[in-house]
Amino acid sequence: MEYFPLLELSEDLQAMVVERVARNSFQDLYRLRASSRSMKALAEMRRLLKTCYAENNPSTIYVKGVQFFYSYDEQDYGLSLLKRAADAGYERAVYTHAMTQAIFYGDAQYFWRIPRATVDRVGKLVRDAKWGWGLWHTDEFRQIKAMFTSTYVPSFYLCQCANVVDRQCLCLWHIDVTKDDNMCERCFWIKEISLFFRDFELISLFRDTSKW
Repeated sequence: MEYFPLLELSEDLQAMVVERVARNSFQDLYRLRASSRSMKALAEMRRLLKTCYAENNPSTIYVKGVQFFYSYDEQDYGLSLLKRAADAGYERAVYTHAMTQAIFYGDAQYFWRIPRATVDRVGKLVRDAKWGWGLWHTDEFRQIKAMFTSTYVPSFYLCQCANVVDRQCLCLWHIDVTKDDNMCERCFWIKEISLFFRDFELISLFRDTSKW
């Protein structure tokens, strides 16, 4: 398979390519950024990010919302950004917004927006984005995680709704391989929230999203 010689284009055309990629997908922008030093420099141009955000690119709005809610502790603004991206149909935002509403506000009504058949795939996409260097979850997130682990996770293991593998430690670590697919609705979402608590990291590819 032949690859297009992107770096042989003029700088203006390279910038145009990066801008088009960023408007379509923040994840594609991340991959393009990693392809070369010049692409990294172009992708980190603040003007480009402002343009993508101003044009309501859902993946850019999503990244900004995650940082503001989960790291900057500006929950109202962060949640509004997550909702904007979710309302635009961006799958990762739909999933993260639903998890956020359930975890922080006890509101599970947004789970209906995630088809159960796609939860596993989208959840893994959200949790596998390991871009969280230099940013930390808020104290509230860690406190809720500890409460959830001690209160709800044991009930998951005790519920006999599906075939259960005996575990010595009723913790988050093995929860995704403890029951088969016949688990009840309550246990299904306890498992999914547990995986979110266990694996979700903050997105800090661009350190300060408050500038765009």
